Amino acid sequence: MNLILVKIGGNIIDNPDACAAFLQAFAQLPTPKILVHGGGKIATQTAAQLGIETNMVEGRRITDRPMLDVVTMVYGGLVNKNLVAQLQANGCNAIGLTGADGGIIRSVKRPVKTIDYGFVGDIEEVNASQLQSLLNSGLVPVIAPLTYSREGLLLNTNADTMASATAVALASTYSVNLVYCFEKKGVLSDPDDDEAVIDKLNPATYLEYKSTGVINKGMIPKLDNAFAALKSGVDRVTICHANDLLNAAIGDAGTVLTA
Repeated sequence: MNLILVKIGGNIIDNPDACAAFLQAFAQLPTPKILVHGGGKIATQTAAQLGIETNMVEGRRITDRPMLDVVTMVYGGLVNKNLVAQLQANGCNAIGLTGADGGIIRSVKRPVKTIDYGFVGDIEEVNASQLQSLLNSGLVPVIAPLTYSREGLLLNTNADTMASATAVALASTYSVNLVYCFEKKGVLSDPDDDEAVIDKLNPATYLEYKSTGVINKGMIPKLDNAFAALKSGVDRVTICHANDLLNAAIGDAGTVLTA
């Protein structure tokens, strides 16, 4: 059986019109399907309103105790439930979850090395049978970027990694199509040209583009997660613009990754 797992980036969530169009397209995809979402800028804005300072290192959020409270409220509450409500309005019977709900995604608190990221989780286990039960009941899981630890801590967790790990966990039961949607048309050979989409990418060409600096910064961890998923049994991975979701679902848009 085919399963499509879509990860939507925060920049689309931040744009109400783009987000509404994406959710309308997602609702049209056949089931079973899963949506994993990022957080966008709302957590930073909410933290500022509460007088809580946001600290970022190399694009990654430092999640101290006050910031953990903020991201839990925003990611697991405000963002997640707004997405679910809009999907319901589009005829998609969605259920909003964090990794703690049903014990679907457990993590360990990231150990301190050169940087203390605080309450950030590195994924330890995905409960595939629990997710399969939800899918079999006709529900569409919408998963916020929060996981839990054995000690009962909520942990802020990278949404790209959550999408990849979830796709891998379900790959033994389904033929999984993993789609990363964001504000670009795919992986670009020229970051200043939105039309310069690399149609296909394999590990060798990825390494070449990285070595020359064409692929850099935040695209590297996204692609690392994507190639790791392919190596672990995921059937197909596509990176595309949120507007191209329906075409990307059939491999006709964005950048298609091959193992």
